[in-house]
Amino acid sequence: MNSLLRSVVLAAVLLLSAPSFAADPLAISEGTVKKVDKAHGTMTLSHGPLDNLGMPGMTMAFKAQEPDWLDKFKAGDKVRFRVEELKTGYTIVRIEAAP
Repeated sequence: MNSLLRSVVLAAVLLLSAPSFAADPLAISEGTVKKVDKAHGTMTLSHGPLDNLGMPGMTMAFKAQEPDWLDKFKAGDKVRFRVEELKTGYTIVRIEAAP
């Protein structure tokens, strides 16, 4: 019983310490912020493939779903993110600093 409890606790610790995108790893891309345009609410990213959109790697501007992201990130920052095609266009819906 003691080893079962230990295993459960270890599994819980690993799950809680995983990156926020770990549950959906195929839908996450990595890239570099090239430009932040607060006036237009966009962030230009040089990125690898966007698997969820079937898009190859390139440099492209995306709308930022959350305006505060435009203050949080700057040119040169390495990021992990998810873009989705919304009614308003290709939009960053999740983003975090890359480790």
